[in-house]
Amino acid sequence: MAKVCWPYFDPEYENFSNRINPPRVSMDNDSCPDCTLIKIDSVNKPGILLEVVQILTDLDFIITKAYISSDGGWFMDVFHVTDQQGKKITDSKIIDFIEKALGPKGRQSKEGMQSWEGKRVGVHSIGDHTAIELIGRDRPGLLSEISAVLASLQFNVIAAEVWTHNRRIACVLYVNDATNQAMDDDSKRLSIIEEQLNHILRGCEDDEKEKVARKTSFSMGFTHMDRRLHQMLFADRDYESAAGVTTTNVDCPSFRPNIKIERIEEKGYSVVSVRCKDRAKLMFDIVCTLTDMEYVVFHASISSEGPYASQEYFIRHVDGCTLDTEGEKERVIKCIEAAIQRRVSETEDDSVGYH
Repeated sequence: MAKVCWPYFDPEYENFSNRINPPRVSMDNDSCPDCTLIKIDSVNKPGILLEVVQILTDLDFIITKAYISSDGGWFMDVFHVTDQQGKKITDSKIIDFIEKALGPKGRQSKEGMQSWEGKRVGVHSIGDHTAIELIGRDRPGLLSEISAVLASLQFNVIAAEVWTHNRRIACVLYVNDATNQAMDDDSKRLSIIEEQLNHILRGCEDDEKEKVARKTSFSMGFTHMDRRLHQMLFADRDYESAAGVTTTNVDCPSFRPNIKIERIEEKGYSVVSVRCKDRAKLMFDIVCTLTDMEYVVFHASISSEGPYASQEYFIRHVDGCTLDTEGEKERVIKCIEAAIQRRVSETEDDSVGYH
């Protein structure tokens, strides 16, 4: 791997610089006839691209084009966005919201996710709700069995998000207690939930190969739900296709992403080129995966051409290395492809709330 040396960077400088130079956000509805341009200038810091894309995604904006530059101390982005109906963004409060979310207070309010392997079920409390995380092998009737266990223990499911890919399932459920008991203080009941849900998931793994391949996580804290689902399936290595697994739409040429990785010698970047069917949250899924794989995006160009999207990311690993071996390239390609395909079922049928 080719390695680039970096000077020492004091982490305390990030907070100081962010206070001196807070992010600047502008919204331009005049330059383009069919979309709004959102321009963001900010001090560069680790993970800022994912923060910005996550904010725009959570606002339900459709990103049709984007130009990213963060090679140095400053982060400069231009996003071409519309609302879900393809119209321009006219709410001026959006600027204030984005600036606050990217500012010092917004960053401090986000707690990191601590996770470790070895458990199928994770339980942590968020406000008045408890979040239950499960990961394992998918099979018919699994969600019904999970719901039956929670109902028998008198828990209400407030919200749930479920992703399936390569016969694996990742699920985050937000529940509260129908009996109005304090769940976070009732460790015995939480232990019962964990034991019974573990029993259900063990029943999904009917051969030794599945047991060896299984990897799951137990988390404490809070992170963005979609990012958490990506993290869970990534840790579960869902990007490694199981033997004999066949899929439907994702194996069709029109659905399968075309991903290439090349190296620019003079700049010291690896260029990840992605062309696939366009859909909502596509940029988020790719940036999320690169970030969690510890790659830094220095430049990027995003565009939509009819039903297809073309995206280019100029990246290095956090240690300054580029992707030089075929093994490294193959792993990144597999992980990005898996991240894109995990959400295919959601975009095909938005009426299904469990994807």
